[in-house]
Order: sequence, then structure tokens, then C-alpha cells
Amino acid sequence: MMGPIVLTALVLLLVAQEGTADRIQNRRTKRELASPLHAGGIRDPYGSYCHRRGGCCPGRDDLCTVPYLDTICYCDLFCNRTVSDCCPDFWNRCLGVPPPFIDICERNGNKFYTGQTYKENCNLCTCGSSGRWECEQNACLIEPDVINAVNRGNYGWKAANYSQLYGLTLDEGIRFRLGTKRPSSTIMNMNEIQNDHLPLHFNSLEKWPGKIHEPLDQGNCAASWAFSTAAVASDRISIQSMGHMTPQLSPQNLISCDTRNQGGCAGGRVDGAWWYLRRRGVVTDNCYPYQPPQQTPAEVGRCMMQSRSVGRGKRQATQRCPNSQNYHNDIYQSTPPYRLSSNEKEIMKEIMDNGPVQAIMEVHEDFFAYKSGIYKHTDVSFAKPPQYRKHGTHSVRILGRFWFIAANSWGKNWGENGYFRIVRGENECEIEAFVIGVWGRITMEDMQNHHHRRRHI
Repeated sequence: MMGPIVLTALVLLLVAQEGTADRIQNRRTKRELASPLHAGGIRDPYGSYCHRRGGCCPGRDDLCTVPYLDTICYCDLFCNRTVSDCCPDFWNRCLGVPPPFIDICERNGNKFYTGQTYKENCNLCTCGSSGRWECEQNACLIEPDVINAVNRGNYGWKAANYSQLYGLTLDEGIRFRLGTKRPSSTIMNMNEIQNDHLPLHFNSLEKWPGKIHEPLDQGNCAASWAFSTAAVASDRISIQSMGHMTPQLSPQNLISCDTRNQGGCAGGRVDGAWWYLRRRGVVTDNCYPYQPPQQTPAEVGRCMMQSRSVGRGKRQATQRCPNSQNYHNDIYQSTPPYRLSSNEKEIMKEIMDNGPVQAIMEVHEDFFAYKSGIYKHTDVSFAKPPQYRKHGTHSVRILGRFWFIAANSWGKNWGENGYFRIVRGENECEIEAFVIGVWGRITMEDMQNHHHRRRHI
């Protein structure tokens, strides 16, 4: 007679076997329903898998697997029947025949096997099972035919390839290299300030040497709203203080801390940036350096600078500089911004009298390749499909004329050392539609303190 302990053990064994059978059945069901592993071609076609495992398995063995890139592959004979989930060396190693999916594509005299890839500008090309290249059809940010067409034509400007932009799609360029959102209708209807007189030629760099700051590089961070605001405020404070204060204000301070209805590296509004600069203020770029996004272009680092009111609208930092080598965490502020007339003569009068201004513009697909000359949007892509003709909103700093001279925020190796010239008087790319001026919030005490500090550095 079987004892209770033995009976219990037998029941547990049967349950365990039944569970194992169910798990195997479930696993097999999933394997049969899986899509063919090599539908897009064999990746790593000459890798050692079944050979490294030590051999092949007869019949069907769902445990006869080997890690394969980001998944697993099989070395049992069943893998070649209903489901194509065999390891790349299964056919040679287990059957002694060539793999059925391998075909050869050629490029520049070199042979590529099924599944192997190369990148052509912004498009990934894969060697298909038919021996033909299968390439993505994205519109690229830098298109060689656009560059050639601009340079052959009589457009008044020249185009060039830029390594930092080559390989991006046009959508990525619009999404990550611009980043200014159109102001609300209330802001767009701000009263315009009128000026008179018109200088024939003017450049802020010549009138205020040492007080106009060089263009920065926003990288793949859609934050031109922050870069142009910080740049214009930097120049205006330097000019207004007669050179006693020449801060290069921190775009990162705005990107990370001005988060009220702003998107950081995913785009923002200039009116929001000016609100923050007026009410909270920012430190210098040396105190709070720019950190381009490392993982995704839209990421924003946590705010590492706070300030408190010290009366009369002035603010004082309550945190040390994120840059531990800098001990000057002075807060710089502006007055409320004012909108200029859309008349290009009055825009130039403002620049001549008070310094650079901020402008919002529409960037078209050909602007990314600008190298030199007087930019005007061309028709070289008009015959192409719509995905090749796109535009996005950007903000820049205008410094002078005969044509408008403007500073971009794509680094000094873009355009004319980081600057570009654009047709004036025609609202080209809507650059004259919304132009902003501002004053720094500066007192004689501020100027004296900075002058005293500079004498003792």
C-alpha cells in the first residue's frame, strides 16, 4: 500500500511534468506563430552559432538555441521546415548546403550579402534577398542636388555641405535645429515702436567692437528661442553698460529653468524667454555652460540655478555656478521687450542706435546649406514631392545692413563664420514680421561693481 508521503510526491511529479509539457507546448506555439527570423535577410551571415554551440540537434528541440544578436536562433532540424528561425551557419554546419537566403548585392565594386547595410546620406540601404538594394526614401537635410542647383544658378548665394548636418533627415533638421514657436496672437499684436532715418551701411560689430558676442552652436537642440534671446540680451547689456559689463548670457539657464509653457530642447517661445529674463534673470554661459543633449534631442537637464528678490526688481543667485571653476554667479536681467515696426528702415534705425535685435523667421529646406552671399529662398526643390519642401520657425539676431546681417546659432563653421546675409525690405522668410528690442536692467551700481571686479582680476 502506498504511503501518503510517496503519494504526495507522485502527484507533485505528475503536476510538474504536466506543467513542463504545457510550457513546451506554449513555447512551440509561440515559435510556430513567430515571423521568419530572416525575412529581412540574414544578419551576420558568416557568424559562428551552431558551430560554437557544439553541433546540431535532431528533429525538433526547442531548447537547441544559441543567442543571436538581440534574440535567439535554433540549431535543430525542425528550424528549416515550418519556421525559418535557424542560426546563420545552420545550413553549412548541419546540412552541408549554402544558406537559402543569401544573395549578393554590389556597390562600388564591393560585394554585400543579404541583410548587410550601408547608409547613403540619411537613408539606410539593405541588401535584399533578391540581390537588390532596398533603400529608405527620406528627404535629407543636405541634398547634393540642391547644393549643385544653387551653385549653378544665379541666386545670389552659395551652398555647401556641412558634416554636422549631413546624414540627418529634413524632418530631423526642422525638428532639432530650429525650435522657436510662433508667439501668441496677443504678443503678435504688440504695439510697434516707430523710428526714422536710415543708415546706408551699418554693422554692430564695427560700431561696438568687443561688445558683440560670437555665434554659439545649439547642436541638435531645438532651442533657438533661448540662444537668440540670450545673445541679444548679452549684446544689449554690453552696449548699454559701455563695456563695463560684457556677459555672454547662458542659453542653458533658459533651457533648463524657463519651463513655464516652454519645451527646452523641444522648442519654446521668445516671449516666454524674455519674461523669464525680466522676472528671474540668468547667469553667464561660463557660470552655467551649455550641455548639448546626449541621448535624445528633446531632453532637458534639471535646473541648477535659482534666484531670490533683493528689492527694486533685482535678483540674486541662491546657488553656486554649475561650473565649479567659476565663482561669479551674478544674475542679469532685462526690461520688458518691445516690438519694432516691420518697416526695414525702422528696424535698422533701432539697430544703429541701440544694438542687435531678435527676429523670427521661417527656415526652408535650402537654408541649411547656406554658405555665403545674400540668401533668398530658391525654387530648386519646387519640382520635388512635398516631403522635400518643408519649413520651420527659427529665431536669430540681426546686427546690421546693407543687406540684413544676422547671427545664427549653428556654430562658426556654418555660413559666413556663423553669420548670414539675407535680402531686406521684402520680408524674406518673414524675417521682418516680428522683431524685438530690449534694454538690460542695469544700474550705475552694477557698472561700478563690475568695473571694480575687472580691475582686480
